[in-house]
Amino acid sequence: MGAFLDKPKTEKHNAHGAGNGLNFGLSSMQGWRVEMEDAHTAVVGLPHGLDDWSFFAVYDGHAGSRVANYCSKHLLEHIITSSEDFRSGPDSVEGVKIGIRSGFLKIDEYMRNFSDLRNGMDRSGSTAVGVLVSPEHLYFINCGDSRAVLSRAGQVRFSTQDHKPCNPREKERIQNAGGSVMIQRVNGSLAVSRALGDYDYKCVDGKGPTEQLVSPEPEVFEVPRVSDEDEFVVLACDGIWDVMSNEELCDFVRSRLEVWDDLEKVCNSVVDTCLHKGSRDNMSVVLVCFPNAPKVSEEAVKKEAELDKFLEARVEELMEKSGEEGIPDLSHIMHNLHPETIPNLPPGGGLPSKRSVIEAVYNRLNPHREEDGPGRSSRR
Repeated sequence: MGAFLDKPKTEKHNAHGAGNGLNFGLSSMQGWRVEMEDAHTAVVGLPHGLDDWSFFAVYDGHAGSRVANYCSKHLLEHIITSSEDFRSGPDSVEGVKIGIRSGFLKIDEYMRNFSDLRNGMDRSGSTAVGVLVSPEHLYFINCGDSRAVLSRAGQVRFSTQDHKPCNPREKERIQNAGGSVMIQRVNGSLAVSRALGDYDYKCVDGKGPTEQLVSPEPEVFEVPRVSDEDEFVVLACDGIWDVMSNEELCDFVRSRLEVWDDLEKVCNSVVDTCLHKGSRDNMSVVLVCFPNAPKVSEEAVKKEAELDKFLEARVEELMEKSGEEGIPDLSHIMHNLHPETIPNLPPGGGLPSKRSVIEAVYNRLNPHREEDGPGRSSRR
């Protein structure tokens, strides 16, 4: 199947941590892709005297994982150390924004000198989306089509904008550099208009680094923190956003935080749900929770248990009803449940988010089943 596997790899990489009044969890999964090209950064307490600052980021590599992996380890140090503006005044909003931009441009120029990238043996590139958290501000950083969202007072209050070649501003730069946008891609090939790496698209003579077909320049947005309203930030690659809107993902995360206090479990639920919603890409999500994030609620836990019990009963009914026709496969069960009005399904996640519950009942009632194949979810 070309760039896809016969069945998805559902093993996950997880991490979590806490500090500076923040809690974070993350999950990444290879999914249907032949290789895992995502990477991430999560650092609570930064070097160079920025103990009360934190940094989180997701990198979505393409044509290889080299650039994404290098950036996950070194982008932060480039941001902090490569600009006098940042070092001389981390309290200056404009100084921080200049420092972030400078860090991106310098790491991009630095990686260009890696021999395998310079001689064309490695043509990889990577998006980068991150949030730099200071005591007073949130600095959202975006280069490419991964995305960050802020949930505040129960609503999506900020989202980064994807850098796609069709965006008028991006298209103008591409055309000014002698390129074209075909089938919504740079020169009919690359689906993002800004990225780190991708040096095949950064060799137009007479044009500066930010004027090339693909630009390494991030957009940086400063959002003042509102301590009694800020709930959480989600950073995720396009494998998540392909199947969930900003509002759907935030609603889903909010509902899971009312059921579980384990942020890794919440993130695992996000990637599993996106897999079952049809995402074919690598998937990575970082969830950063502020003190005002939703807390586990007895009522929500009770409703979740009732929902699971209801689904278990419905699966049993459907399997008993099949009778003489033989035992239906799991996809048939899901297909039958899909149009039903089922109370208390997680907002934004819907039936796909409960696939593991449905599958567990199905497997219990059908112990001699043949493995289901492509749509099968993971059993951790």
